[in-house]
Amino acid sequence: MNASTLVTQEELLSATAALQIQVHRDFSPSWKVDADLAVVRPGNPPPTGAWWIVIMDNSDFGSVLGYHDLTSQGLPLGKVFVASAKNIGESWTMLFSHEVLEMLSDPFINLTALAPTGFGLYLYAYENCDACQSEKFGYKIGDQLVSDFCLPAWFDASKIGGIGPFDFGRHMNQPFELLPGGYAMCRNLSAGGGWHLITAAGAPLSYNMRPRVGSRRERRRIERAHWLRSDVETGSEFATTDLIRPRI
Repeated sequence: MNASTLVTQEELLSATAALQIQVHRDFSPSWKVDADLAVVRPGNPPPTGAWWIVIMDNSDFGSVLGYHDLTSQGLPLGKVFVASAKNIGESWTMLFSHEVLEMLSDPFINLTALAPTGFGLYLYAYENCDACQSEKFGYKIGDQLVSDFCLPAWFDASKIGGIGPFDFGRHMNQPFELLPGGYAMCRNLSAGGGWHLITAAGAPLSYNMRPRVGSRRERRRIERAHWLRSDVETGSEFATTDLIRPRI
């Protein structure tokens, strides 16, 4: 759904077409999950029975979706902030790809992986684009930039010391590795405490790495009982709604 003043319908259709290829061709064979992507026609309500991605400007302020985390049916809802991306020099299509792929691998933000480290036993969140999220590791489908993503082996401690690949672009050499510009959400089970952010070696924390309100990382810190559902009007079932299914 396009709720942005900065992205035209044609731009969204082109990005969605490229992302559909990424999901079918690149992501699905490794993760064993697939999706059919479609764009809601301007002025039409979103369909029921579907997961939503909303393209927005700066933040949730002023949007009908507010700070909500789930659709009215309790299904996953993702948001892409175009102006926020441009302000830090990032491509909104990378964020679009990033959000869709992470929703597919962990739609309800409750999956984790255990990793033994020299500092104790760590719990890693299933966020399969964060560790390689820098644009320099992305790749193009047509003229659209999409995100690299971790493969299931990245979350498997039994693969430590083994042979990859651990990410689609084959940039990583071991599980739980963070590429420059990447990060991960972790909990140290040995020491206790809550979720915190770790970054690649030598990479300082920055304000832009803070979890945005409504983001997947922020939701991990909130009890599910406190999640709010989106209060918007919905249309027909996904299979019968008049949607645009773009293809390259």
